[in-house]
Amino acid sequence: MLCRHVRYIIGIGTNVPFSSINKRKEWRCSKCHSNGFTPINMKGTTHLAIGAAIGAAAAIYYPFTVKNAVLYITIASLSALSADLDGPSLLSSKLGKAARWIRELMMLAAVLLIVCGAYYYFKDGRIDMKMLVTAAPLFLLSLILRQGMIRNALVSLVGCGLIYMGWDYGMNGVIGFGAFVVVVPWFKHRGMSHTVWALILWAYIGRSLETDLQVQGIAIVALLGYLSHLLADTTTPSGVKWLYPFYKKSIKL
Repeated sequence: MLCRHVRYIIGIGTNVPFSSINKRKEWRCSKCHSNGFTPINMKGTTHLAIGAAIGAAAAIYYPFTVKNAVLYITIASLSALSADLDGPSLLSSKLGKAARWIRELMMLAAVLLIVCGAYYYFKDGRIDMKMLVTAAPLFLLSLILRQGMIRNALVSLVGCGLIYMGWDYGMNGVIGFGAFVVVVPWFKHRGMSHTVWALILWAYIGRSLETDLQVQGIAIVALLGYLSHLLADTTTPSGVKWLYPFYKKSIKL
């Protein structure tokens, strides 16, 4: 994004006030001494939109059912946001009323799915795992919006619940997902969760979840969702430490 002086001067058609100020030929605005650009940070809404688009594409590509479509979109959206479980850079209160409404709607949807799941359990004596696995990420997404130590503790608590559920029903994908959720909130932001190692781990979790649920395409949807986050962050000034801790410099485009 151009600094305000450059935006103004370009608008009136005069010369841009840039000058070369050092041996490295770095160009700075002569008025505010910036490089003419302000940092562009990748917002959680952008990651969410990319993930939802991946899920929607999967719903079109694979044999369509409403349950599977919701599952694809939910898992892809969660995958696109999960790398940022390590910090306060997702949808937050700064986004105002829209973010609060989104958070509350996610929470409401998760609660409704859980209630429906409980209804079917008491009525027919069966548990709809697709419904529960969809509810858990929605509930988690609503918690991601809360910041600080309490948010981290709540997210980790959800992870513990997922581990228990996965263990109880013999679902390795859910166990792996739960373990990821327990640990990552306590990492330094854009640290281990923003590496190729985390991507490989997430791909394994996605593959296990696909085996658990017997729904084709979940593994690739999860992988692409997570990968989209890392690629998007690579385009920002801060970049991504893809090979951390072996190579600690950020890679940026």
